[in-house]
Order: sequence, then C-alpha cells, then structure tokens
Amino acid sequence: QVQLVESGGGLVQAGGSLRLSCAASGRTFSSYHMGWFRQAPGKEREFVAVIRWSGGSTYDTYYADSVKGRFTISRDNAKNTVYLRMNSLKPEDTAVYHCAADRYSSGVNYYEWDYWGQGTQVTVSS
Repeated sequence: QVQLVESGGGLVQAGGSLRLSCAASGRTFSSYHMGWFRQAPGKEREFVAVIRWSGGSTYDTYYADSVKGRFTISRDNAKNTVYLRMNSLKPEDTAVYHCAADRYSSGVNYYEWDYWGQGTQVTVSS
C-alpha cells in the first residue's frame, strides 16, 4: 500500500513558476513508477509527466506534448518524494494536480495507475 500527499500548489501569474512535491509512504518507493496528472473543471484527468523505473538506479522521463520543455519531473528516493517543476505557466495549466504511483503501469491513461494523492490546486492567472 502506498500513500501519496501532494503540496506546493497555489496561485501564480502567467509566465511564473511553481514546484509541486509528492511525498510517498512505503519502503520500496525507488522501484515505483511515479506520475503527475491534472484535472481541470469539467474535464477528464489527463497525463502530465511520468518518471519510470527502468531497473537498478535507472529512470527515464516522458511528458505530455502540452508541457514538454516547460515542466520537469524528478525524484529523490532518499526522501520518498517526486517533484514537478513547472515553468512558463499558462492559464490553461490551471487544474488540480494529482500524483500517482504504480509498480507496473506507467502509461498515459489514468485508470492504469493504482495509487493516487488527493491533489493540489494550481491556478494560473492571465
């Protein structure tokens, strides 16, 4: 069982930056795939970024086209924490951002992921 708690959301002007954090419980955090998804009002939850465990201490990352070049996902296994650095924020980035974890799935479909945090609100004003 994995518990996830997000933090770091808030209100920011367009062009600004935020860093989201997701603290995870569990002793095997390093072998979990970790992802970020977001959900705007009236819209389906959508994929943002994933950092996949490839074995040993190797990870790779993958981003949605809408955030590529602006967002960076990273993890600190010693702190059981995954981060999402968001730069050049746009009003269309406004959403509740959720952290997700899974031992096996790492795809872009939210229904493939087992564990979820409660989410943190990000609001970007124009």
